[in-house]
Amino acid sequence: MNRRHFILTSIASGFTATTLGRPANATPSQMEVFKLPTCGCCSAWVDHMTGAGFDALARDVDQETLWSMKARAGVTPELSSCHTAFIDGYFIEGHVPAGDVQRLLAERSDALGLTVPGMPIGSPGMEMGDQRDAYDTLLVLRDGSTVVFESHS
Repeated sequence: MNRRHFILTSIASGFTATTLGRPANATPSQMEVFKLPTCGCCSAWVDHMTGAGFDALARDVDQETLWSMKARAGVTPELSSCHTAFIDGYFIEGHVPAGDVQRLLAERSDALGLTVPGMPIGSPGMEMGDQRDAYDTLLVLRDGSTVVFESHS
């Protein structure tokens, strides 16, 4: 077994021992964020989440592992962004504002998770001065369909 196979197998086995992505040993409020090691906007989003009071643990993985995790969680290519997080049985895909995650956890929606597809300018971690794109946070339902959870302008 080579080093890469060992690492991928270790990560994958930890992921499959989860409930919708939450590691078996994680506390409900602990967020695990999977990202590429060179992605600065992902690190900025983790900082946004920790600044909002989340216990966010960033884990660097390779692209193949990240896409595999997204697929297993129910994140389709159309719904994807650069990083994927898991908290309390939900996935959080991309640059979702902390307030939206807090609302999801408070409401306990019967859903897979939240996503902000792509990388809209002005979303948490994608700040560029005064530039802001309007974007929606989508709630991904268990059947894979989506509804607008929150609109940001």
